[in-house]
Amino acid sequence: MSNKRQLLKIIILGDSGVGKTSLMHQFVNHKFDSRYKATIGADFLTKDIEVNGQLVSLQIWDTAGQERFQSLGSAFYRGADACILVFDVTQQESFAHVNSWLEEFSIQAGRRDSVLLGNKTDLEDRRQVPAKAAHAWCAKQHTDAGQPPETDGARAAAEMKYFETSARENTGVEEAFLAVATAALAKKAKQQEQAPAPTTVNLSQPATTAASNNVASSSVCSC
Repeated sequence: MSNKRQLLKIIILGDSGVGKTSLMHQFVNHKFDSRYKATIGADFLTKDIEVNGQLVSLQIWDTAGQERFQSLGSAFYRGADACILVFDVTQQESFAHVNSWLEEFSIQAGRRDSVLLGNKTDLEDRRQVPAKAAHAWCAKQHTDAGQPPETDGARAAAEMKYFETSARENTGVEEAFLAVATAALAKKAKQQEQAPAPTTVNLSQPATTAASNNVASSSVCSC
């Protein structure tokens, strides 16, 4: 296991009331409280986890879902490694807005790894958004990104992942956060591998060589 700890900044996006704060607290603190107040601006929690033998500090940002606070979010998007898009399976409108949340995030932070969460599955009797529709939306994001043709297996691996969760019952929460952290960590490692090596300067050049070069330059100038 590598001793070097990696920092990943994860943003949770979605309409107000879909359960973003509840999901964050369930993942970090393993508790649920139905009395959470609407987030104003943004808040964050951190959690240390291990991903494939790598120590990772997740900095999880919970952003306000109300329209009047959206302009505050742009500053928090910058430097993000991934985002978690959340909708309420009992509210069709919250699912319809997921596209605009992803678009705003991509504008502010660039294209990053994302996962989609359909929350409040404990309210199954009030469901308005079928899982099939959410899976189809995820597949469409991969197609719209202009990715090259792939085999069915490769396409399934590359598509945005969808998780059905219940913050109240702690269903699917751990799996969703681990999935986005794993994808973001892999991309970060790949970027670091592809980064050009820093240019080095040889400071051990003998002084006599430098002096002879100066003499040669002077003789040319005097001609």
